[in-house]
Amino acid sequence: MSVVSVSSVRALSARWGTSATAPATPRARLKLIGVLGLLVALQPFTFDLYLPALPALTRSLSTTDAQVQLTLTGTLLGAGAGQLVVGALSDRFGRRRPLLAGIAVHIVASVLCALAPTVEVLGVLRVLQGFGAASAAVTAMAVVRDLYTGSAAAAMISRLILVVGVSPVLAPSVGAALLRTTDWRGIFVTLALLGSALGLLSGLVLRETLPVGRRHSGGMRDTAGAYRILARDRAFLGLTTIAAASMGVVFAYVSGSTFVLQDQYGLSEQQFGLVFAVNAIALIGTPQLNVVLLRRWSPEQLLGASLAYAVVLAVALLAVTATGFGGLPVLLVVLFLTLVSCGLVGPNTGAMALSRHGESAGTAASVLGTLQSLSGAVMAPLVGLLGNDALAMGAVISGLLGTAAAVHLLVVRPQQALEAPRSYADLPVVVGH
Repeated sequence: MSVVSVSSVRALSARWGTSATAPATPRARLKLIGVLGLLVALQPFTFDLYLPALPALTRSLSTTDAQVQLTLTGTLLGAGAGQLVVGALSDRFGRRRPLLAGIAVHIVASVLCALAPTVEVLGVLRVLQGFGAASAAVTAMAVVRDLYTGSAAAAMISRLILVVGVSPVLAPSVGAALLRTTDWRGIFVTLALLGSALGLLSGLVLRETLPVGRRHSGGMRDTAGAYRILARDRAFLGLTTIAAASMGVVFAYVSGSTFVLQDQYGLSEQQFGLVFAVNAIALIGTPQLNVVLLRRWSPEQLLGASLAYAVVLAVALLAVTATGFGGLPVLLVVLFLTLVSCGLVGPNTGAMALSRHGESAGTAASVLGTLQSLSGAVMAPLVGLLGNDALAMGAVISGLLGTAAAVHLLVVRPQQALEAPRSYADLPVVVGH
């Protein structure tokens, strides 16, 4: 397990050279959070900024809704592949170079998307655009692991989740506002400008956080070895599975709620928007509450408690959606509380998983991000295949939460119990906390 102990700091420093240190002042930490927050926002803005333009895009390219929707799938697939590739490259070449190269790919792809003559060409370019956007997200997570461990890492991830939660809600609104003065091609020009600004900011502000002595130098063999190490770590695989299940819950809710609340329960568009905004508070606000809770409890304690709480909610949600007990008010309350549980699970599993492999933080972050993307890609259409009603959404969400709790109980906790208990001298060094 990749944990730096108090007794071994000097030895590791001698072996690795000067290591990165977290910002020492509140102002410097705030600047770091701002830069990393913008990096993680690039991917959801790339996904969602053009959503309001889809009908106009369909007409402009004389295509079908189904073909246009495939451009969304292409972006998701590109992002998944990009995280795996860029994560490994960042462990070999440092964080800055793969990040800036990936943003450059995103900029070029965005410009070409604006010039796309057919939906087929657009679909291919969206894969490339998603690939480039992934470099920003995976690098941000790797930088967090370079600088922080334990509760400090969980707190930093909680703050980044605020941006991740706000961006998908904000991006379509920004896209709709842009369409008042431009068309769908202008949306992609805006993404190119956003990428250019972010690349310039990262180049000027974000310093290298992975010292040369800690980089992988064995090429593809070293990269394959890093993936083998991750694949053999049962606790890491368990934690990333839990994080993926938590992300799957969010996607199942987002994809199914509009049909459940409007078609099944008869809410208007304005009423649905209000409900969605309230539930967004659960997704965005709970990770910020997690920062406060980490001052008293460890990520391990918070994860165990939140998963136990999630199991109770899974049973309640399944019962409510199957029987209709209490009608819409009870369903909304249970849904809100369920999303609260996900807001606690996500940042703590992410911090615990990344803390196990500081020597391969980029590769570990790429695996974590890819599994979360794949979970979302599978769970969103699964709700539709099962009927797009309350029971379908409830069954998928309950199954995911039950799976997460089972993996924690049967895989993560037993594996952690097998690892040698650490004395005070061997506790992780929490930098900048």
